[in-house]
Amino acid sequence: METAIDLQAESFVRELAAAIIAPRGGECLACYLDRVLRDAPCDGSLHLARTYRNALAPRAVALEGRLESGGGFCDCEVLMNVYWSKTDEVKPCHGARRGSTKPCDLWLRRRRGDRW
Repeated sequence: METAIDLQAESFVRELAAAIIAPRGGECLACYLDRVLRDAPCDGSLHLARTYRNALAPRAVALEGRLESGGGFCDCEVLMNVYWSKTDEVKPCHGARRGSTKPCDLWLRRRRGDRW
Protein backbone atom coordinates (compact mmCIF):
# COMPACT_ATOMS: atom_id res chain seq x y z
CA MET A 1 0.00 0.00 0.00
CA GLU A 2 1.40 3.35 -1.01
CA THR A 3 1.29 6.17 1.48
CA ALA A 4 1.07 9.89 0.84
CA ILE A 5 4.80 10.27 1.46
CA ASP A 6 5.54 7.52 -1.08
CA LEU A 7 3.44 9.30 -3.69
CA GLN A 8 5.11 12.64 -2.91
CA ALA A 9 8.57 11.10 -3.17
CA GLU A 10 7.74 9.42 -6.46
CA SER A 11 6.33 12.67 -7.84
CA PHE A 12 9.44 14.57 -6.70
CA VAL A 13 11.79 12.08 -8.38
CA ARG A 14 9.81 12.23 -11.63
CA GLU A 15 9.83 16.03 -11.64
CA LEU A 16 13.57 16.06 -10.93
CA ALA A 17 14.27 13.58 -13.74
CA ALA A 18 12.16 15.64 -16.15
CA ALA A 19 14.10 18.79 -15.17
CA ILE A 20 17.44 17.05 -15.74
CA ILE A 21 16.55 15.89 -19.24
CA ALA A 22 14.73 19.07 -20.28
CA PRO A 23 16.51 20.88 -23.12
CA ARG A 24 17.62 24.38 -22.27
CA GLY A 25 16.62 27.24 -24.52
CA GLY A 26 19.35 27.99 -27.04
CA GLU A 27 21.15 24.69 -26.39
CA CYS A 28 22.15 22.74 -29.50
CA LEU A 29 21.33 19.05 -29.88
CA ALA A 30 24.93 17.86 -29.47
CA CYS A 31 25.54 19.92 -26.29
CA TYR A 32 22.18 18.75 -24.93
CA LEU A 33 23.05 15.08 -25.48
CA ASP A 34 26.52 15.58 -24.04
CA ARG A 35 25.14 17.29 -20.92
CA VAL A 36 22.36 14.81 -20.22
CA LEU A 37 24.39 11.68 -20.97
CA ARG A 38 26.93 12.76 -18.35
CA ASP A 39 24.23 12.25 -15.69
CA ALA A 40 21.92 9.65 -17.21
CA PRO A 41 22.80 6.41 -18.98
CA CYS A 42 21.87 5.83 -22.60
CA ASP A 43 18.87 3.52 -22.86
CA GLY A 44 19.78 2.25 -26.34
CA SER A 45 17.30 4.49 -28.14
CA LEU A 46 17.05 8.01 -29.50
CA HIS A 47 14.76 9.00 -26.61
CA LEU A 48 16.78 12.09 -25.69
CA ALA A 49 17.14 13.22 -29.31
CA ARG A 50 13.35 12.92 -29.66
CA THR A 51 12.87 14.83 -26.40
CA TYR A 52 15.04 17.64 -27.79
CA ARG A 53 13.22 17.65 -31.12
CA ASN A 54 9.79 17.69 -29.51
CA ALA A 55 10.73 20.58 -27.21
CA LEU A 56 12.83 22.80 -29.47
CA ALA A 57 12.58 21.66 -33.09
CA PRO A 58 9.20 19.97 -33.67
CA ARG A 59 9.38 20.49 -37.44
CA ALA A 60 12.59 18.42 -37.70
CA VAL A 61 10.64 15.27 -38.57
CA ALA A 62 13.59 13.67 -40.39
CA LEU A 63 15.95 13.99 -37.39
CA GLU A 64 15.97 10.32 -36.42
CA GLY A 65 16.61 9.19 -40.00
CA ARG A 66 19.49 11.66 -40.38
CA LEU A 67 21.07 10.56 -37.11
CA GLU A 68 20.68 6.88 -37.97
CA SER A 69 22.14 7.40 -41.45
CA GLY A 70 25.24 8.77 -39.72
CA GLY A 71 25.48 5.78 -37.40
CA GLY A 72 23.57 7.27 -34.46
CA PHE A 73 21.05 4.56 -33.61
CA CYS A 74 20.93 5.64 -29.95
CA ASP A 75 21.75 8.86 -28.11
CA CYS A 76 25.29 7.89 -27.13
CA GLU A 77 26.08 6.73 -30.69
CA VAL A 78 25.09 10.20 -31.92
CA LEU A 79 28.02 11.59 -29.92
CA MET A 80 30.34 8.82 -31.09
CA ASN A 81 29.42 8.62 -34.77
CA VAL A 82 27.50 11.73 -35.86
CA TYR A 83 28.95 14.67 -33.92
CA TRP A 84 32.56 15.05 -32.84
CA SER A 85 33.53 17.47 -30.08
CA LYS A 86 36.29 19.93 -30.96
CA THR A 87 37.36 19.97 -27.32
CA ASP A 88 37.63 17.54 -24.42
CA GLU A 89 36.53 20.23 -22.00
CA VAL A 90 32.91 20.71 -20.96
CA LYS A 91 32.02 24.19 -22.16
CA PRO A 92 28.76 26.09 -22.27
CA CYS A 93 26.90 25.62 -25.53
CA HIS A 94 27.60 28.33 -28.10
CA GLY A 95 23.93 28.28 -28.97
CA ALA A 96 21.47 27.19 -31.60
CA ARG A 97 18.47 28.96 -33.00
CA ARG A 98 15.07 27.63 -32.01
CA GLY A 99 13.87 25.02 -34.46
CA SER A 100 17.36 23.93 -35.52
CA THR A 101 18.98 20.57 -34.81
CA LYS A 102 22.39 21.69 -36.08
CA PRO A 103 25.25 21.55 -33.58
CA CYS A 104 26.91 24.72 -32.34
CA ASP A 105 30.48 25.49 -33.36
CA LEU A 106 31.89 23.33 -30.53
CA TRP A 107 31.05 20.28 -32.66
CA LEU A 108 31.92 18.88 -36.06
CA ARG A 109 29.29 17.00 -38.02
CA ARG A 110 30.53 13.80 -39.56
CA ARG A 111 29.66 13.49 -43.22
CA ARG A 112 29.22 10.25 -45.05
CA GLY A 113 32.61 8.77 -45.81
CA ASP A 114 34.47 10.92 -43.26
CA ARG A 115 37.00 9.21 -41.05
CA TRP A 116 37.96 10.52 -37.66
